[in-house]
Amino acid sequence: MVDSESSLAIALFGEILTVHQLIRNQLDRVLPKGMELSHLTVLNHLANTKGEKTPAQLAKSFHVTRGAMTNTLGKLEISG
Repeated sequence: MVDSESSLAIALFGEILTVHQLIRNQLDRVLPKGMELSHLTVLNHLANTKGEKTPAQLAKSFHVTRGAMTNTLGKLEISG
C-alpha cells in the first residue's frame, strides 16, 4: 500500500512539474522583453493590494531576502 501511494505521489509531482514548466515557457514567450516572472508577480501583487509596501514588506510576502527584492524593484524601475 505504501509503495502504491509513494508511486502515485511521485507521478503526481512529476505531472505538476511538467505543467509548471509548460506555463513558464508560455509566460516567457508573452512577457515583454526583459521582464521576468518575478517582475510580473511583484507588479501583480502591488496592483492587488491597498496602500504602499516597503521593500522589506514585499520581501516578507514573497519569502525572499530584502536584497533580492531590492534587486527586483531596481530592475523594474530601470525598465520603467
